Amino acid sequence: MTANRLLPAYYAATLVFLVLDYAFGVNVRLTFLEPWPQARAGYYGFCFVCLALMWWRPAWIALIGCFESLVTLVALIFGMAIRVMIPYDAIFAENAQFVTAREIVNFLIAGFVAYYAWVNGLKAVIGR
Repeated sequence: MTANRLLPAYYAATLVFLVLDYAFGVNVRLTFLEPWPQARAGYYGFCFVCLALMWWRPAWIALIGCFESLVTLVALIFGMAIRVMIPYDAIFAENAQFVTAREIVNFLIAGFVAYYAWVNGLKAVIGR
């Protein structure tokens, strides 16, 4: 399956991820935004905008995928860094919420997919 078919299908699957997240409480795609529900809802909207742009301008598919992957990488890194590196009162509390194994696995999987999509998107945009 080519990138011109795979990327729009991936963004169309956002609807499935959204239903799993809000209807069944299974956050597969955006675990790194779990503590921030407004940001999570906004990111789902951003993914739908990416899909609409891909349908509107199919020539931009690689560029859109590359841009969204970069946004995902930055969000993953900052989302994890905020929870891990910046001490705040809640982490010293009795019932502190540490980074879970599920979040680490999601970070690794989503990070790998985003990095892979970003590198391949750059290659497609640059023409290598």
